[in-house]
Order: sequence, then C-alpha cells, then structure tokens
Amino acid sequence: MALLVHLLAAAFGMGSWMAVNGLWVELPLIVNTLPEGWDLPSYLTVIIQLANVGPLLVTLMHKLRPGYLREAAVIYAILAIGVLACVLLAFFWRVTTVVGGAPHSTAFFIITFFLSLVDCTSSVTFLPFMSGLPAKYITTYFIGEGLSGFVPGLVALAQGVGMASCVNTTQNLTGGGEEWTLQTQYLPPNFSPEVFFSFLAAMMCVSLAAFIALKRLPRVSFDLAADALVPELSASAPTGLDNPGLEPDGGSPLQHQTKEKNRNQPVVANSNFSVYELGFIYFLVVWVNMAANGLLPSVQTYSCMPYGNLAYHLSAALSSVANPIACIVAMFFPNRSLLFLGVLGVLGTAFGSYNMAMAALSPCPLLQSSPVGLAIIVLSWVFFTGAFCYVKVMVGVILRDKSHSALVWCGAASQLGSLVGSVTMFPLVNTYTLFKSGDFCNTKCPL
Repeated sequence: MALLVHLLAAAFGMGSWMAVNGLWVELPLIVNTLPEGWDLPSYLTVIIQLANVGPLLVTLMHKLRPGYLREAAVIYAILAIGVLACVLLAFFWRVTTVVGGAPHSTAFFIITFFLSLVDCTSSVTFLPFMSGLPAKYITTYFIGEGLSGFVPGLVALAQGVGMASCVNTTQNLTGGGEEWTLQTQYLPPNFSPEVFFSFLAAMMCVSLAAFIALKRLPRVSFDLAADALVPELSASAPTGLDNPGLEPDGGSPLQHQTKEKNRNQPVVANSNFSVYELGFIYFLVVWVNMAANGLLPSVQTYSCMPYGNLAYHLSAALSSVANPIACIVAMFFPNRSLLFLGVLGVLGTAFGSYNMAMAALSPCPLLQSSPVGLAIIVLSWVFFTGAFCYVKVMVGVILRDKSHSALVWCGAASQLGSLVGSVTMFPLVNTYTLFKSGDFCNTKCPL
C-alpha cells in the first residue's frame, strides 16, 4: 500500500506543471510553423503571467470567504480543463486568424492561456491538498512535480528535431524566365507535435486519475502505509530539506568540522539576518525570477536558432531536464551560505548574459557555423537554468525557516520579477524589434 500511495502522489504532482513545460520543449518544432516565428516565446511569457489571475482569485476567495471554496472541486476542475486543453491543442495548435491585418496564432494563444491557468492555479491548490497527508508523501509529491519538467524533456529528446536542409527552388518571373533561390526545408521529427500534445493530454489524465484515487483511499490507508514504510520514525522527523543543516544520516557539516563536539545536537538554521542580508536575499529572488522567467525565455529563439534547429531543440529539452535535477541537488546537497548563493547567482548571470549577447547578435552570433558554437550555446542555457534553479530553491528554504510572512513575500517577489521581466521584453522583441531573425539558408554572415 505504501508504494501505491507514493506512486499516486508522484503521478498527481506530475500534473502540476506538465502542460507549460511541455509547451516550452515543443517550441523548437512549432516556431517555424506559426506566424509569430521567433517572437513566439515572448508571447508565451506574457500569457503565462496573465494566467496568474487563477491563483490570485483562489487566494482572494480563501481570504474573503473562508471555507466557501472547496479545494477538491477546484482541483477536479483545473485538471479536467488541463486534459481538455491538451486535446484541443493537438487539433487546433496551427489554426490562425487575421488580427490587425496580420495572421496570428489565436487558437494556440487561447489554449496556452488555459493551460497556464491550470498550472499556475495548481501552485495554490495541489500542495494544500497534499498537506493533509503524512509528510513522507509530500516529498514524493515534490519528486512528481520535478518530473513534470523532466518527462516532457526526455520525450522531446526522443521526438528529435526537424533538421534543416537547403534546397534549390525555381520561381517563374513575370517577364519570363526563371529565378533560382535557396529554400530552407525541415525534415520531419520522429513523431509530430500532435502526438506530443496527445501525450501531454494522457499525462494530465494520469494526474487526474491519481487525484481521484487519492481522494477515494481511506485515510487509515495513508497512516498505515506511512507506519509500514518508516516504523522507527515519527511523522515529524526532520529531513535534509526540512533542515538543510542536517544530513540524511542525522549528522551535520558543523558537527564534522568540530569533529565530535556536540555530536548529537541538531543544528538550528540561522534566521537572524540583518537588513542588508534580507535585502540581498530578496534581490536574488527578484533578479533570478526576472531573468529565468521573463528576460531570457523571450529571446531563446534568437540566441539558439541561428545555430540551427538542433541547438534550439537541445537547449529547450536539456534545460527542462536540468531544472528538476538542480532541485534534487539542492535537496541532497543544500548550501545556505549567502556568499555561495551570490557567487552562483553571478555565475548564472554570466551564462545568461552570454545567451542575451548571442540573441542581440542574431542572426549572426559568434561561432555560428561551428559545432563548438552550437555546443557552447546549449551548455550555456543548461548551466544558466541549473544555477538559477538551485538559487531559487535554497533562497526559498532560507525564507521558509525565517517565517511564514517571509515566504509570502518571497512568492510576491518571485511574481514581481517574472512579471517585470516578461513585460519588459515583449515590446523590445515585438514593437521595437531589437532582435533580428534570419533564415538558415539565406542569411549571409561575415566570416
């Protein structure tokens, strides 16, 4: 029974951000089909921020009408919407309409909004539901939440990417004669975006089924399963994530450094930060979320596509895989040092700056025609994502141990950074066109 409950908790957690993560890793295959082209990611960042109206409404309902909103009913509704939206996406993702005299991916944007609404609202509904279960299952839920980025990334890698080739084509001129031009043609991937979106719908169905099963299992099943799994530990036993000063075996770095002094005494996290230290922590929160959720995703196409579809495909898929891996590393190898987190933030900023610089140089970035350039841009995106993800997790742990209000302000700072980043980049990409797109075959760059 314990294994079953853990599997259900992980499957339920996978539905939290499966849809949005799936959209990001599929962009390399659809960005050349939809009319927005390389500007498509900048639209998505703004749409995802608009979808935060969902958790805002849920939070306001809990504050203004406590007990009125049934948590289970909300979860049923958003998971059902997620399944339906993924199914509709498989059929209508390429449908366009004319808006303002130009074709736009209206259907794709509307469906993306509802998928984002599902995932954003899950942040304020899934975890409160899991808090009613024994603590061990919450850890499993977080593992499933990490898989919501890991699994789509692996499937995208298996899907492959449409490799580009240059084909000579002829055009009949009005005055007679023919004109030869090079045209970019993309070879088909191993399976289509329609199949990928159907896979997302199936995974959302799995999450919905897991939630139904968790609701129907009697409460005594959870208690017995937890007791059978760890009979020697109480439900409130600390873990490495609960107190990152503790190691899994009950020891601590401080105890090892002082050898045998105070060997069996637990290490209490230091939550007495000065005003400057708190200011630095919240600056990290704002900056990391601004860069990771707004500034850089908006121009990922411009930094990767000049190197070819393969570069964009690998950077999107491997970054999606790097995110949960960084969370796992933060869980088992936590480091609360503000100096370390600051250095890691600077390192992540350096990788992000390189990505932004290559986007600014588009369509002729450094080492464009070299495999070395392709490898560098992919690794830069992976390390950027991993470094900032580790910082986000550890800053959240630090503020959680300080106070509940500190964690609330952390969430507000995260949303503020993400909103400012996406709103800042949208006009720079779409109105002022500071970033230039190109064509794989017809863009001529200086050697």
